[in-house]
Amino acid sequence: MYQTLTFLHSIFRWLVLLSLLYSIFRAYQGYFSDKIFSKTDDSVRHWTATIAHIQLVLGITLYSQSPIIKYFWKNFTEARESFDLFFFGLIHISLMLISIILITIGSSISKRKTDDREKFKTILIYFVIALVIIFIAIPWPFSPLANRPYFR
Repeated sequence: MYQTLTFLHSIFRWLVLLSLLYSIFRAYQGYFSDKIFSKTDDSVRHWTATIAHIQLVLGITLYSQSPIIKYFWKNFTEARESFDLFFFGLIHISLMLISIILITIGSSISKRKTDDREKFKTILIYFVIALVIIFIAIPWPFSPLANRPYFR
């Protein structure tokens, strides 16, 4: 089960990134071109948040099953000395939770706005901040924090 979760979590990261980038692109276009917030824009907002929440469920499930995390919490004093263990035990999950919260808040606030330009602005601000946090928290192969391959 752990291998399957790792694979799904790794694959789903790309869906999260693509949907966020697409949402940000549409929000940028809409905001700076004074476009009408269409049903398509609303669907993109909704599906971006939904994909992020699916990734959250996969991530929390993986977190609860991970032997790395189990070791981290059983041997916290020793494990916190290893930055790789500390990254996955606390930093990664904390930053990802913050980014999902931002996506959720941004999606929810924009949904309730009445002005189209304000909807685009809200999505743009919240989703860009979330994307920056996600880029920091992903263990890229080139990351100085912790690294994993692009696909597992």
